[in-house]
Amino acid sequence: MTPSLRFLATLTTTLAIVVAAESAGAQTPAETPKCSSDSVFHVLDFWVGDWNVVDSTGAKLGTNRIEKILDGCAIAESWRETDSEGRSLFYYVPSQRLWKQVWVTPQTLVPGGVKEKHLIAQSKETVRFQGEIVGPRGGRVIDRTTLSTMSGGRVRQVIEISRDGGTTWRTTFDGIYVRATKP
Repeated sequence: MTPSLRFLATLTTTLAIVVAAESAGAQTPAETPKCSSDSVFHVLDFWVGDWNVVDSTGAKLGTNRIEKILDGCAIAESWRETDSEGRSLFYYVPSQRLWKQVWVTPQTLVPGGVKEKHLIAQSKETVRFQGEIVGPRGGRVIDRTTLSTMSGGRVRQVIEISRDGGTTWRTTFDGIYVRATKP
């Protein structure tokens, strides 16, 4: 066998071994676990449902529908109030072991109408997402959302901003979620 044929035979054998090893380790779609079977995809379960959102006096602020989508792999949020609306997608990035959120609204209160956040804290009763918004003149604002469970199946959402790198915070939204229907 010539050296070039020996090289090709070795290369072919090596490639066949690599392909066989990759195929043996690959999961078929039927074997791939569903998101619903992994506890990390249940972080926001307490918030799933149809909600009337009120302030501390009971005055209605809006409605919000929070639903699991894509076989439980993501959470979709649909917010409505009298003169505005917004949508969020919450999703988990396994390679980063991180929940993320993107919020989109047609209003210009948010530069470009988009905010992106990621999960920075979690306990049994609370989750907190935080991100940075860059304004049209380059100013930076830290934006954070805290969702906390309350008695009676209610949820409180507080949105705060900091213009000084997190030293001080100003509340921009404080709503109590009351179930509109059973989940």
